Amino acid sequence: MKTSEIREFSTSELKERIDTEKGNLVKLKLNHTISPLENPLKITYLRKDIARLKTELRKRELSETSKS
Repeated sequence: MKTSEIREFSTSELKERIDTEKGNLVKLKLNHTISPLENPLKITYLRKDIARLKTELRKRELSETSKS
């Protein structure tokens, strides 16, 4: 997921997306523990996507507090 795509989300969509991606990450890790994934880099990509989403959310929070 690109940062330009992430910027288009609303704040509530960002929060929902973070929750769903975290759930997907837990499932992937569990599946990988039981039987190896075909592409274990999916875990890394998912972690980085979550970090990008959190970064954008935090950026918005900081911009809101600086405007107040």
